Amino acid sequence: EFYLQQPAPTTILVFCHKHGRIDKRLKVANLIRKHGVLFESKEVRDYELPKFITDYVKQKGAQIQPKASSMMADFVGADLNRMTGELDKLLIACLGKDNLITPDLVEQNIGISKQYNNFELQNAIIEGDVYKANQIVKYFEANPKNNPLQVTLAILFNYFSRLMLAYYAPSKTERGLVDMLSLKYSWQAKDYQRGMKRFSGVKTMNIIGDIRYADAMSKGVDNASATDGEILKELIFKIMH
Repeated sequence: EFYLQQPAPTTILVFCHKHGRIDKRLKVANLIRKHGVLFESKEVRDYELPKFITDYVKQKGAQIQPKASSMMADFVGADLNRMTGELDKLLIACLGKDNLITPDLVEQNIGISKQYNNFELQNAIIEGDVYKANQIVKYFEANPKNNPLQVTLAILFNYFSRLMLAYYAPSKTERGLVDMLSLKYSWQAKDYQRGMKRFSGVKTMNIIGDIRYADAMSKGVDNASATDGEILKELIFKIMH
């Protein structure tokens, strides 16, 4: 605090406050704000990851296909240090290949299956493809480390919560849904247009309840012995029937 009261104008000094947000009411916070910049680096939320990935790759002079971006977001999550490290691998791998990161490239270099992932599970549910959905669930059950139940539940909850909101959109066009749901890309609206054809509003509400219950079961509520794989199987059955 003593130094901050009269900082040297020629000095560039950076203070890092880890493990939580600094109390802005503190004297030191006020001094930093008075003589410099108090910057809060907020954690990137799950739904913001695809845009972060696309922007990062673009800054490096390359492009990434939407499906590949979703695969990376699902697999790596919000750990940005790990994410940028994995993306850097892909950026090297895509050199000489039109500087384009594809699902095939992700599968070959990161170890994510392009057929069995949360992106494909959500798509199978929207399409009503019971066989494909069950195949993905079996794969998840056999590979729980790379496909944790909590990640799958979060993705499904996010989709169906937004689908519920889509019913209240003044306009059901792509542009109308992009505005209503605060989507980053217009192509995402098609998933909700297809979802509204597949599921009624009442069914969507019931599915949201089923996802909440599955989440509670995964944490031991009303569950004595069911595995994560069994919980997911039951949930997918309820969603698709």
